[in-house]
Amino acid sequence: MNPVNYLYLAALLFTIGAAGVLIRRNAIVVFMCVELMLNACNLVFVAFPRMHGNLDGQVIAFFTMVVAAAEVVVGLAILVSLFRSRHSASVDDASLMKL
Repeated sequence: MNPVNYLYLAALLFTIGAAGVLIRRNAIVVFMCVELMLNACNLVFVAFPRMHGNLDGQVIAFFTMVVAAAEVVVGLAILVSLFRSRHSASVDDASLMKL
């Protein structure tokens, strides 16, 4: 398979994730779309250096996965706090957490 096809797939996944972040109002769906965008970046980090013959992108992809895991932990903690106080997982209710 041609490595350029992986770049097209990554662009498609990133576009779907960006559209989901901009359009959706549910915080869980927004977090899933951010994860989709990070996975698209990982695909580029692995496929692009492979086209040039080195494998340095895999190290960067590993660090991106670590950042994504930390983002999930912090994001879900904020989401649980929002849901406990407002009984809703809507992104629009997040501004109401200021006291």
